[in-house]
Amino acid sequence: MSTDSTVSPLRQRMIEDMAARKLGPHSQRSHIYSCRRFAAFLGRSPEEATADDVRRFQLHLVEAGLSIPNRNRIMTGVKFLFRVTLRRHDLAAEIYHLKEPQRLPLTMSPDEAERLLDMAVSLRDRVMLSLGYGCGLRAGEIVRLKDGDIDSAQMIIRIVQGKGRKDRHVMLPPELLVSLREWWKVRPTRFDAGVPAGERWLFPGRRQGLHLTYRQLSRIFDESAAAAGITKRISLRSLRHSFATDLLEKGIDIRYIQAVLGHSKLDTTARYTRVATGRIAAIESPLARLGAKHPRPRKKRRSPKPGPKAA
Repeated sequence: MSTDSTVSPLRQRMIEDMAARKLGPHSQRSHIYSCRRFAAFLGRSPEEATADDVRRFQLHLVEAGLSIPNRNRIMTGVKFLFRVTLRRHDLAAEIYHLKEPQRLPLTMSPDEAERLLDMAVSLRDRVMLSLGYGCGLRAGEIVRLKDGDIDSAQMIIRIVQGKGRKDRHVMLPPELLVSLREWWKVRPTRFDAGVPAGERWLFPGRRQGLHLTYRQLSRIFDESAAAAGITKRISLRSLRHSFATDLLEKGIDIRYIQAVLGHSKLDTTARYTRVATGRIAAIESPLARLGAKHPRPRKKRRSPKPGPKAA
């Protein structure tokens, strides 16, 4: 696989294999990058790789200080090359993946979310951030919304081909509908010519036919969070995490939350039970049943200060 800008026959075959299996653009770019990195390490075509080469490359990634998620991502791309394109199942079997550390999602309190939305510098920015916090949309789903996805008659938003190529519906809060209508009145229309109704980007980019990018939305979030004085290490994804945690603490059935978030597995949604601080704090401890058998510790009495000595 060529490491320069030219497309080698091997890379072209891999691209065709990924397209045939309908891998998304992000996955394709990630796999190509991974295989280019492997080829650069080898100094020759991956077609000539041996089992020892695969072993040394994985050790190289460890020594380079890459995180477990990054190492797993790179080896996933290399494994696709061996298993699908080269049909080298013996080399694919040499690839191992490490269990990634399970970290609790970072969430915001309602007060922090309100401050963040208040700090948005424009109506567009506030609407986009509100879609994340108020509807639980992923960043990519926000920027790809079209005018036909907003159904004010049923008060829902249609998410077309979200993660995993699945359609789903989410709620449309009345307050957000008002903001969306305000934004639609002032939204730039210079690229709407020739685009049929229902297919116009809700948040158009600066170039014709393109929507706002994920990177631009992420920058909007970071700037708003900084202006709101939020110092915890939250990210754009924290809007979605906060949405899910808030619904859980309100007692919404976890299967409805799963459907709204678009999770394939209930286990993915269930992780939010670990960060629902309101529910955790409300759990009754066994100590509460002990009553008088387990009294609270008494405060120590201070000994009186000695009075003045008699003359």
